[in-house]
Amino acid sequence: MANKNKISNPRILIVTPEITYLPAGMGNMAQRMSAKAGGLADVSASLVSALFNLGADVHVTMPNYRKMFQGDIFNFHEKELRIYHEVLPEAHIHLAEDRIFYYRDRVYSNQSDEAMRIAMVFQREIINHIVPVVRPDLIHCNDWMTALIPAMARRRGIKSLFTVHNIHTRQVSLAQAEETGIDAAEFWMNLFFSQNPGGYDHARSNVAVDLLSSGIFAAHFINTVSPRFLWEIVEGWHPVVPWSVRQEIRNKYHAGCASGILNAPDTSYNPKTDDCLVRNYSHKDFRDGKRANKEAFQRELGLEANLDAPLFFWPSRLDPVQKGPQLLTDILVRMISDYWDRGAQVAIVANGPHEIYFKDIIKRFHLERRVAIVDFNERQSRLGYAASDFMIMPSLFEPCGLPQMTAPIYGSLPVVHGTGGLYDTIRPMNVEHAMGNGFRFDNYDPNALRWAVDRAMDFHALPDEAKGPQIQRVIRESIKEFSHQEVARRYIEIYEEMLARPLVEKEAGEELQGL
Repeated sequence: MANKNKISNPRILIVTPEITYLPAGMGNMAQRMSAKAGGLADVSASLVSALFNLGADVHVTMPNYRKMFQGDIFNFHEKELRIYHEVLPEAHIHLAEDRIFYYRDRVYSNQSDEAMRIAMVFQREIINHIVPVVRPDLIHCNDWMTALIPAMARRRGIKSLFTVHNIHTRQVSLAQAEETGIDAAEFWMNLFFSQNPGGYDHARSNVAVDLLSSGIFAAHFINTVSPRFLWEIVEGWHPVVPWSVRQEIRNKYHAGCASGILNAPDTSYNPKTDDCLVRNYSHKDFRDGKRANKEAFQRELGLEANLDAPLFFWPSRLDPVQKGPQLLTDILVRMISDYWDRGAQVAIVANGPHEIYFKDIIKRFHLERRVAIVDFNERQSRLGYAASDFMIMPSLFEPCGLPQMTAPIYGSLPVVHGTGGLYDTIRPMNVEHAMGNGFRFDNYDPNALRWAVDRAMDFHALPDEAKGPQIQRVIRESIKEFSHQEVARRYIEIYEEMLARPLVEKEAGEELQGL
């Protein structure tokens, strides 16, 4: 698309604390760099790869997690150590260097102070060393851990996209940031403060910077990880969203500078290739494949051996604030009782504060052969998708969600609350018109969940010749719909739109409009 404002082959810098893989051509360490905590790692990897394969001048920066990239560096041979430190001069991978990253065995810290220190050091390296070297035309940042960078970018005349993956924010003082080595005085006027800062000297030690709100405020464009969740925030649906985050997202939305782009499951979630399954399958032979995996799953979890039993699977953390496990415990005993003759089963592969209630119900009502709960582990979770007929996800709010996209790929139909990414991805099953991929309820209460479970059981009661083609269709369509290629395409569209817009500069202290 021709546009006089468009930059020829723009240089794009993607800032991410995690990634699963990188294209081999990006540098001699690309294939060894994998550090994952969640869906951000997969999205970052697919986006970088898509841009690189298109010939774009794409660069990526992340912390130098030496231990995660290479294992125990003290066991390296001399040659391996030399190779490790010889990142190609023209490589498009830029590692943030600091000892705080080198010996970590996980991306994020559970300790609040350490997590903040890691975020500040990461941004210090990007602001002081990586941006001056890369000289990008556009910077793509992700969540509060990178939220100071859009303010710096705006001050230096660089366009920035800020992706809101979660609604959690943190606060930091300018003094704390500067003690880490970040010269926040350069861009302090582009940050979002918890109250009127008055001036730099007053703000430095007396007024906290809200990080997530700052990233949203200073960025030229933002996106959430589902269109529906963006709309829900703008409409004020969720009290759990901090007011500052909601207000700044609203401002960007009404300025035409906000969008929603769904994530997608890791490409390893595919029943044809998943090595966690006892039998692989595709949409063509899903019946035999799912029955073999159900048999193994029931045996491992101590459930009654019944291949015809309707099996409901819970894969999400048992968090009553967001994920809604209390809705299931409220209906669990009656649900199993009402469908006892049909052999109904519920399997939970998850941990969280609410697990004690499931265990108490199982013990008190002697449901050990019908309801099972085990600690989360990757192998049994994957087996659960393949074994189950239905997946339950009644979240109160859901910025995106991945289980509801993963389950139908395995032929497990989701039962979900119609919110956020769940609303965007799950459409009510309509057998007559061969449409839909699950069962969705609108009201967040136990009776509504029970209604959706009953609709799932109605579907399960259909003869194989009626429901079989629908499951086959859902598997086939889901593999195509929930793909990283589609995610990357949407982000590239936003990059092109942003780069085509003129860069409007503001004077220091003047209100920013996100343009």
